[in-house]
Amino acid sequence: MIPAKLDEAQCEALLATLQGWQVLPGRDAIAKQFRFADFNAAFGWMARVALMAEKLDHHPEWFNVYSRVEVTLSTHDAGGVTELDIQLARFMDQAAA
Repeated sequence: MIPAKLDEAQCEALLATLQGWQVLPGRDAIAKQFRFADFNAAFGWMARVALMAEKLDHHPEWFNVYSRVEVTLSTHDAGGVTELDIQLARFMDQAAA
């Protein structure tokens, strides 16, 4: 079952509950940049997130260079941001803490 796309007001309200996530200009997506102590910490975090992404069957777009990971979340089947994106964003934040 494809989750429902959040409308703009819903998305903004839920983004206000997250630290550092923003709507990606020009796309119906949210994005955040994570910084870690080094490559090992960044890669370990990505591995933890990958396991959750598999469990949710919801996979992020991400780009990693050394200690930095840039993440974009959008539910392609729904054509934008859904509750799945918010759920994965929360998990990412908790795993990075």
